[in-house]
Amino acid sequence: MEEYARIRQESELGIPESERTTPLRQALLLRLGVSVHPLAGTIEEEYQKAFYLDFMSDEITEEIGSPAEARLARDSESYLLWIKLDAMPNWLLRVPLTELTHNEFKPLFINSLLITIFLILGGWGFIRWQNRPLKNLESAAISVGNGVIPEPLPEKGTTEIRAVTTAFNKMARGIEELETDRRLMLAGVSHDIRTPLTRIRLATEMMSETDNYLSEGIIQDIDECNDIIAQFIDYLKPVDRADFSNISLNEMVEELRRALKIYEAGGPLESGLDQDILNYTFDIDLKENLPDIYASYIPIRRTLSNLLVNSKRYGDKWIGIKTGVSDHNKKVWISVEDNGPGIDDEQMQKVFEPFTRGDTSRGSEGTGLGLSIVKRIVTEHNGSIEMSNRKEGGLRVKLTFDAYHK
Repeated sequence: MEEYARIRQESELGIPESERTTPLRQALLLRLGVSVHPLAGTIEEEYQKAFYLDFMSDEITEEIGSPAEARLARDSESYLLWIKLDAMPNWLLRVPLTELTHNEFKPLFINSLLITIFLILGGWGFIRWQNRPLKNLESAAISVGNGVIPEPLPEKGTTEIRAVTTAFNKMARGIEELETDRRLMLAGVSHDIRTPLTRIRLATEMMSETDNYLSEGIIQDIDECNDIIAQFIDYLKPVDRADFSNISLNEMVEELRRALKIYEAGGPLESGLDQDILNYTFDIDLKENLPDIYASYIPIRRTLSNLLVNSKRYGDKWIGIKTGVSDHNKKVWISVEDNGPGIDDEQMQKVFEPFTRGDTSRGSEGTGLGLSIVKRIVTEHNGSIEMSNRKEGGLRVKLTFDAYHK
């Protein structure tokens, strides 16, 4: 109050303002504890360790019209504000914030921490709630890709997610109806075509012995037609995942070996193999303790039969069969090899297309669906197929599946 009265008196006497207020500013700075320190030694180290205040630096710069830098430090009881001005490059202003103690910041810190935790948990829960329908949609889409039509998904979530889920459910039902219609069509076509062929065969077998040369040709043509029909049906018929179980590829090859021994001893010949199969040399190399695969037995057996027919057709009385593992026992593979002329590299991928019979070096017999059926079955089992020419000559086809570990 004394300083204020003195300044008022000096104002009435006409003393300039700068001279009147200087003592007051000095007294105010002294009472607030503001001090000036050289930017050196421990003072400089303390300043460098302090927390930079971006907003306050901008405010001070705007207020004084000169670049300034503000930093916040903490001593044993309260906080300190360090201010560095470009106008005083080698000096620092030290402003003690005695009104701001650590205890006053604890409730603010705790409340801020709790709010942050609640926001994180709430955001995580909201995102999880939003993503659950998308996860279900992803799993259902993978199932449809594998040939399994899932149950209709619950139409929950935001408007956009509900719209996508509704569209997906309609698509899945449409695919299921198309699959049902295709199965009915296959059954009908097979019956309607084979019935007249059977009648023609019966009529041909009743022909006189003098027409044997003619009847034998007709019967052979009928058998070829039946084989073609069977190939078409095998190509179009999807794999039923309800028939999946753990299967041993080694055991499947051993069954082939036993079938050959039975035929060699005068027993019946397994379907898909010709009578001159005994003239072939089989080089079989099976991996011990081979993991099983999770698959449908009949389609996988059909792929092996198709590969054997191809190797027999184009090879020179030698067939190699091998099994093994890869990718740290996560993958199981089986390969079928022959010693024929092989296939040009440019034709490797084309032979898997329907009605493609390979290049001229391997002839042009068959319907051109054998390898297409193999690739389709392998793909529906989430497997892969690889074709390559052997260094010794001939072709090598390798099928790889996921290992089934109990």
